[in-house]
Amino acid sequence: MLSLLAVWAFVSFGCGILLHDWLDQWKILGTGFPVGFWFAQQGSILVFIALVFVYARRMDRLDKEFGVKEE
Repeated sequence: MLSLLAVWAFVSFGCGILLHDWLDQWKILGTGFPVGFWFAQQGSILVFIALVFVYARRMDRLDKEFGVKEE
């Protein structure tokens, strides 16, 4: 769980706020939007959705391991 929280903190606070200006030197292919802007607006949301699915899969694995899996 700590690794998922670390990814969440890095993407939201690091890429969206602290590294915004540095990431703006690159553009998203085909759109022309700076990467820093994209992370602050849309990229972090996509990462958060992926984190929810990873968390759910890991919790299912733990439920199976300890015999409390729900059907």
